Amino acid sequence: MTSPQNIRVALLLLMGSALLFSSMGVLVRLASHTVDNATIVFFRNAVGLIFILPLVLRSGCHNLKTQKLWMHTWRGVIGLTAMYGFFYAIAHMKLSNAMVFTYSSPIFIPLVAWLFLKEKMTIWTFVTASIGLMGVLFVAKPDEGLFNTLSAVGLVASFFAATAFVTVRALTSTEPPVRIVFYFCLISTLISAAPMFWHWRSYTQSELLYLVGAGILATSSQLLMSHAYKRAPAGTIGPANYLAIIFAGIWAAVLWQEYPDIYSYIGFMIILIALVMCSPNVQNKLSRK
Repeated sequence: MTSPQNIRVALLLLMGSALLFSSMGVLVRLASHTVDNATIVFFRNAVGLIFILPLVLRSGCHNLKTQKLWMHTWRGVIGLTAMYGFFYAIAHMKLSNAMVFTYSSPIFIPLVAWLFLKEKMTIWTFVTASIGLMGVLFVAKPDEGLFNTLSAVGLVASFFAATAFVTVRALTSTEPPVRIVFYFCLISTLISAAPMFWHWRSYTQSELLYLVGAGILATSSQLLMSHAYKRAPAGTIGPANYLAIIFAGIWAAVLWQEYPDIYSYIGFMIILIALVMCSPNVQNKLSRK
């Protein structure tokens, strides 16, 4: 059993992770005013690679040997595609709405796991995924045209992110976390370098501050999240992740006077309900009845 103290510490770590991730969204939005999406994505991955290198060296380079390079490559390509979509959404949508797409990917995980890993999809998971998708549609504004560019980008990015998460789940059976993160950062940096060089130019100090800062915040957020999940089960503390949506809403209101409309608020609540329903704690309690 996880002690109450560990749960409290894990919740604080996850809250910190959510705050850092929402702050990364702010820097991505600021950078996007003058810097193209390809460059922002490259810097985020390159900074992440620099951050992970000391951990790789500490554990020993021999630990990078893998028999699943093709699966690491697939995860890198899919995860990078999702990142391009998320950063585009952050640059062009209300920040809180973009964060909803970023965090709605767990809704698609049961479907992706059923399609690619042949995992059984229960009626409960189908219902919760359907409820969550309904919430995403409220945020996507069906009344404005469900398949407008921004909504389509956000939905596709969420699906690709879910595919990346499922791939990571498959990798963890033989691959340690440091190896998985290293190969993702390495592959993503190499691939994203190509389109970035098409737009290469000299960057101002403020642009470099935004770009490097976004990479540092994103990597730090991931590290805090990893430490949080070491202390407590994901089902117990997972909902704290979605504080990033609230933090992003606060940032957007203060910096850009952006406020969610009634449809977004309804979508936020529906998604939160679906994610709580997906948690192992809720499912275990229902199974005992």
